[in-house]
Amino acid sequence: MPLVRISLRKGKPASHLKAIRDGVYQAMRESFNVPENDRFVLVHEHEETGFDYDPSYLDIARTDDLVFVQITANNTRTVEQKQALYRSIADHLAASPGLRHEDVFINLVEVAKENWSFGNGIAQYV
Repeated sequence: MPLVRISLRKGKPASHLKAIRDGVYQAMRESFNVPENDRFVLVHEHEETGFDYDPSYLDIARTDDLVFVQITANNTRTVEQKQALYRSIADHLAASPGLRHEDVFINLVEVAKENWSFGNGIAQYV
């Protein structure tokens, strides 16, 4: 059950935000074998003063269209699956809403299965 947090500059239309949410979810379905309806996505929009990044770290030219995608997921995927996920997310977001690959920043946070409760105060994966 990945939990996705997407952060970007404020001001994009709802269709842009939906395309990002849909693209990340589709990439997880394809690369991480995420089941249908296992979709938990939060979008955080930031004013310019609350959105800071280096425009050239690691020689990657970033713009103010930069999108941070942080995914918290079970620590069960291989390095190859992770690499495929990163490529797939960047490709999906390039296709729609038209982001540059350079403006897609991804961070994967892995946790043990017992660290989830989907509701009712129960750790369903234990």
